Amino acid sequence: MRSTAAGTAEAPAHDPQHKPFAWPFTTPLYVGSALNPINSSIIATAMVPIAAELNVSIGATAVLVSSLYLASAVSQPTAGKLAEVLGPRRVFLSGIVLVLLGGLVGGFGQNLATLTAARVLIGIGTSAAFPCAMVMIRRRAQDSGLDAPPGGVLGGLAIAGMATAAIGPPIGGLLVGAAGWRWAFYINLPVTLIALFMALRWLPEDPPLDRADSTFRTIADRIDLSGIIGFAATTTALVVFLMGLPQPTWAALVVFVVAAVPTVWWELRANRPFFDLRGLAANGALTRTYLRQALTLLGTYTVMYGMTQWMQAAHGYSTVQAGLLLLPMGAVSALLSRPLARRNLVRGPLITAALTMLLGSAGIMLLTSHSPAIAIVLVSLIFGVASAATTVGNQTALYVATPPDQIGTAAGLFRTFGYLGTIASSVIGSIVFHDGASDGGLHSLGLVLVAAGVVVLLLTVLDRRLMARAADHETDVSDHTSDTTANAATNPPQGEARMITPALPTIDPKRTALLAMDFQNGIVQSVAEPDALIERVKGAIAGIRAVGGTIGYVRVAFAEDDWSSIPATNKTFSGVGAAKMMHHEDETTQFDKRIAPEDGDIVVRKVRFGAVSTTDLHELLRERGIETLVLSGISTSGVVLSTLMDVADRDYQVYVLTDGVADHDPEVDRVLIEKVFPSRAHLIDTAQLAELLKAA
Repeated sequence: MRSTAAGTAEAPAHDPQHKPFAWPFTTPLYVGSALNPINSSIIATAMVPIAAELNVSIGATAVLVSSLYLASAVSQPTAGKLAEVLGPRRVFLSGIVLVLLGGLVGGFGQNLATLTAARVLIGIGTSAAFPCAMVMIRRRAQDSGLDAPPGGVLGGLAIAGMATAAIGPPIGGLLVGAAGWRWAFYINLPVTLIALFMALRWLPEDPPLDRADSTFRTIADRIDLSGIIGFAATTTALVVFLMGLPQPTWAALVVFVVAAVPTVWWELRANRPFFDLRGLAANGALTRTYLRQALTLLGTYTVMYGMTQWMQAAHGYSTVQAGLLLLPMGAVSALLSRPLARRNLVRGPLITAALTMLLGSAGIMLLTSHSPAIAIVLVSLIFGVASAATTVGNQTALYVATPPDQIGTAAGLFRTFGYLGTIASSVIGSIVFHDGASDGGLHSLGLVLVAAGVVVLLLTVLDRRLMARAADHETDVSDHTSDTTANAATNPPQGEARMITPALPTIDPKRTALLAMDFQNGIVQSVAEPDALIERVKGAIAGIRAVGGTIGYVRVAFAEDDWSSIPATNKTFSGVGAAKMMHHEDETTQFDKRIAPEDGDIVVRKVRFGAVSTTDLHELLRERGIETLVLSGISTSGVVLSTLMDVADRDYQVYVLTDGVADHDPEVDRVLIEKVFPSRAHLIDTAQLAELLKAA
């Protein structure tokens, strides 16, 4: 069960107001998610005094920035994958402990190597929070019956994840100026202790791990350890190459190619790939989200770092003054993020982000060393709007474009692409300021950002998925923090648009089985329009067969021993046994001939509602490597409901064919499909199944 791990519609004990996203749940997630962006930027003001005290060059201290970037780029999706498999709370707490350790190591460090190790620990530890938060939020939304993204909660994450990065330099400047550079590390101690206390006290516990599923071999297989190692080697080599520009480290490029080729080969063949290349290729909306995030953060971080250098070198501002001039950028980003996110908008904010990025980039090209401070602040404010709009739009797009069971890894990759944009901004800054942070270099920087803004705009306005959402799905929603809101999300009032529907995960036909359940002569005629139902299921079966999938047939029928073994406590089947009904040789218990089994199909006979509990179906499916089930059957409140609950608990990826199931009571059928099934299965019709198979 996941009732204690991710929250359910029944509020946990710490939530007396019965709000799925009350502040005790969200606060530790926000605090944890703020640690990475703040640590990314707070070091900027400490590098000069660190170099002076440790007697190293200022250039040598750049490793303190690159080491955290590198550790974060690799660790974000890894933490997300671990959260999906081991439990988000466990991974979240482990990350907090690593940040605490990194703060201690860095605060007491006496040489550059020790400080670099501390930054790596901090990078790994802070990388756990955001993907773990997305896993917990997505699971709680599902278990609470919310069809739409919880916009207010995502807005809080946007503030924690991006807006706080802008306050890193001014905080760092004040801390370093008042107490010394060691406080760039020590600041993590009180914050992590607070986050640790809140997480232990308020975050729902993960379910216990089964002994059979907690062995190293099993975990390594489930998280695709080989894929993670290959991804880490490939990403590390790429980052090292990028950060070496404009003097390229060709050896790093060679390592990148050598590592990338076998990693791609492995991931294309892995049963549970860490980096699902096929899924990413099929899910163009998610791919474009990653690219937009990388390019827009390229602009934001160029302002944070490139303009900071220019202000100090060309304008003569101190470190503290330069940080304070950028503080309004973080403030406007924070102020705009939450109200934008609460509306669950995607296309509008992304177009705004692209346009403001273009406007701000043009503004950079007009700045000179004689420009007044107010002009610099105005340019930074424009990028603050771009920062808020892109983070909110892309984060919501990520939420709805990602299959629920992959949200942790996808959220981590979202941050990884953001770091690639950040690293690219550092590389571009090094190139244009190669001979010093001059006005000419700043204008070249602005020109590069104009080009990036044009690409972001094209990726947005030409995205058909975003156009469809703008027309059909965007609507004004609140925080989803009450039962009333949850009901409104599921059943929007008349006149409101329907909520955004999350993207469906891809299907591997070789590991997919369609179950045709209780389509037998004595049952088929109990539902309305049985002939149309049979034809739809017949078409779905043909589609699965055509791509090499498995068909499983389930019927309910009894032998003499089955009747006698039914206890009187079984309210439904004790009557069947007493009346000696549904004998396995009767014509009424045989499959409808229009969809009868063929050679090679799985066929089982059950003596209870569910297809698994009294059969060897689970074992037969596992022998064939089946991981995905498509359910069809009669009736929705009987075999479909019981089977869904069972196979979901066995960790199958489950689809329910909404037009391939039926019940003698149409209202019961509707309630189950709309209210119960969405938290445990992906709902598709036979036409959508055909599209998924076509894309496989």
